[in-house]
Amino acid sequence: MNHDTYSDQYIRGILNTVKTIAMVGVSPRENRPSYFAFKYLLERGYRVIPVNPGQAGKDILGQKVYATLADIPEPVDMVDIFRASQFAAAVVDEALALAPRPRVIWMQLGVRDDAAAARAEAAGVKVVMNRCPKIEYGRLSSEISWIGVNSRTLSSRRAPLLGKGVQRMSLDRQTTGGGSTGASERAAREQE
Repeated sequence: MNHDTYSDQYIRGILNTVKTIAMVGVSPRENRPSYFAFKYLLERGYRVIPVNPGQAGKDILGQKVYATLADIPEPVDMVDIFRASQFAAAVVDEALALAPRPRVIWMQLGVRDDAAAARAEAAGVKVVMNRCPKIEYGRLSSEISWIGVNSRTLSSRRAPLLGKGVQRMSLDRQTTGGGSTGASERAAREQE
């Protein structure tokens, strides 16, 4: 797979299907990007499990922190790596040793390891590198446009409420960048 670009359909498919995310390298400090992403994904209805050996046994936003992926007592759908690129390979190897394996390995902005990605893909795991699920979710749901950023995604539908005043946005929208979504494909079939 070409990891320089990803189709909206590929990213949307991941974000629509994963439910449990293990975030490796999350910080309890409120001013850190990992904390922002962790909080954002929790608020959007994902089950996010923090992994940080220095914080093991403590809580971050009410979620118990684990030292390693192997310590998590439940299966995870996605491993989100918030560590520098030189540490990504070890995290990928740890994720591949899990039973069952996660379906996705996601490396955050600035994190890339092509050899580790190839190992994961050879094991049947989807990989995303140098992207942030928080940013991608906001872009694909048009939520990011609330602050004036053009996400190139159109919708006239209001998002349903998800509790605590946060709205779970639909990622099933037409993009102006030429991509199609499940909703646009259904609409095209209905017009036939």
